[in-house]
Amino acid sequence: MYKVHCMNNIAKVGTDSLGDTYELVSELDGANAILVRSANLNEVEFPKSLLAIARAGAGVNNIPVDRCADEGIVVFNTPGANANAVKELVLAGMLLASRDIIGGNEWVRENCDDPDVSKKAEKAKNRFAGTELSGKKLGVIGLGAIGAAVANTATRLGMQAYGFDPFLSINAAWGLDRRIEHVTDVSSIYSECDFITIHVPATADTKGMIDADAISRMKTGVVVLNFARDTLVDEQAMAEALDDGHVARYVTDFANPESANMRNAIVLPHLGASTAEAEDNCAVMAATELKDYLENGNISHSVNYGNVDLGPIQGAARIALFHENLQGMIGKITQIIASSSLNIENMTNKSHGSNAYTLIECSGTFDEDAIGQIRAIEGMRRVRMIKRA
Repeated sequence: MYKVHCMNNIAKVGTDSLGDTYELVSELDGANAILVRSANLNEVEFPKSLLAIARAGAGVNNIPVDRCADEGIVVFNTPGANANAVKELVLAGMLLASRDIIGGNEWVRENCDDPDVSKKAEKAKNRFAGTELSGKKLGVIGLGAIGAAVANTATRLGMQAYGFDPFLSINAAWGLDRRIEHVTDVSSIYSECDFITIHVPATADTKGMIDADAISRMKTGVVVLNFARDTLVDEQAMAEALDDGHVARYVTDFANPESANMRNAIVLPHLGASTAEAEDNCAVMAATELKDYLENGNISHSVNYGNVDLGPIQGAARIALFHENLQGMIGKITQIIASSSLNIENMTNKSHGSNAYTLIECSGTFDEDAIGQIRAIEGMRRVRMIKRA
């Protein structure tokens, strides 16, 4: 029986999919896995029993990823599970910015008791006139699941989409509409596009990437949309650009004291993935990742260890090894296994930066002496036996 602790409310369809061999527990102590959405785990001390953390969402800033790697704890996320929900909100943000829908709605509410509101609306509507999306240029920075979906849909609305992503994968490229122009220099997006939307992870390299210099290279009257992370934008520079009119609108999903007080900003309370469908999709995907790892040792969509898949367990057991990515490590492991008269039936190894994960299935049973020898190898972080159910 595996014990799973939910740090936030996780959609029931996800927790139900875990099955009868899983128990949801109210305490972290003794838990084998954590399901989490937004709860901050950076200062949490994890029990020795903890094997994995699954984030029902894409961002993992609330999880100490490197510390987890050192402790042999796999951190999963669910990229793409909420992509459609965020895509739709980005498109809504573009429409709100191009047509003064919010201003028009506020005018009607302010005049709702006026019996002549209909007649006066005809005169007032000119102040809320806007522009159409069709024919405008959209720059998408980051062509992952969300960015690609935004770019693809924008082309169907008649927009000319430009995409920038220096790390664009082959699979992602195949999913892009052929009408999207892939640019290799983000400066061309700044100088050419009427709308710019950001879809990159928050890292040391991307923090504050939309700064005063980047904004100065944008067209006057540009609309900037940020549904990725608030730290990607230098908010002081953005506030100044909104004040002087260089940026017409800033649409962000991250409310804080700075963004909430910006002139001409549309600030939403982190609604990107707040749909029933997205919450269900993320919960089911997170639960599926946990099950495959806990029961079979397979890893998919981990942010601190490489993807490994040996399929369902065929033999009596597997041994899962977390270690530093050091030369000669595999040789040391296999030598111990061979000296224990075990035959390796299947094995795979994957590195992820300085972290490495090796999954081995053998004929026969690992004895405690062999396991102890493997644990004693320099650079070995965690050794886990997985027995076939």
